[in-house]
Amino acid sequence: MSTESGELLGIDPVELRFPFELNKQISCTLQLTNKTDKQVAFKVKTTSPKKYCVRPNNSMVVPRSKADIVVTMQAQWDAPPYMHCKDKFLVQSAIMAKEIMSKEVTGDMFTKDSGNIVDEVKLKVVYTAPSSSQSEGFEDGNLGSLSYQEVRI
Repeated sequence: MSTESGELLGIDPVELRFPFELNKQISCTLQLTNKTDKQVAFKVKTTSPKKYCVRPNNSMVVPRSKADIVVTMQAQWDAPPYMHCKDKFLVQSAIMAKEIMSKEVTGDMFTKDSGNIVDEVKLKVVYTAPSSSQSEGFEDGNLGSLSYQEVRI
């Protein structure tokens, strides 16, 4: 699998693939790789915060190490037309001082006003048929125009 990358964190996979089944909660794992010699804080946002649970949705990745994030899609009662999904995720990352602890990571650290250099990587959600390894089509669009919201857990 290819690794999408910003300057700070490598992210794998670059598409969140869910084998779609009605009435079933489905999870996938996202791996973040800190490519720097500094602590990197991250925050995960989505365009559909009620539909997904992200654990952890923010934390730290120590230098030259990896962290796994579990993204769970809540059970869906209706199939989307043509299995298309317009949901997106945004992974923000920023270099942090060593004295910052994971539990101290806040959304304010990822704003332009924070003084931190913030890296952002956008991820698409793709639904696949549960019995097939092929994905259904997905739409290419301008990701920059979507509104991302913090995932609350």
